[in-house]
Amino acid sequence: MRLGPTELVIILIIVMLLFGAKRLPDLASSIGTSMKEFRKATKDALEEDDAEGEASEEPADRSSDPDTDAGR
Repeated sequence: MRLGPTELVIILIIVMLLFGAKRLPDLASSIGTSMKEFRKATKDALEEDDAEGEASEEPADRSSDPDTDAGR
């Protein structure tokens, strides 16, 4: 479902009535800051997952593997 211009105007009017015109810039600023922090946290988490994935892809010690002849 996509919102058309009429729906967006109605939502904007309702938000202005609820919060008032003076508080809207503060509200927008705090939403922007929250989104910035969220993106940074997700980026950090993805980088951490990638680092853990690279560490787990290292070759294992084959001498303890029962399927190889190296231990026999």
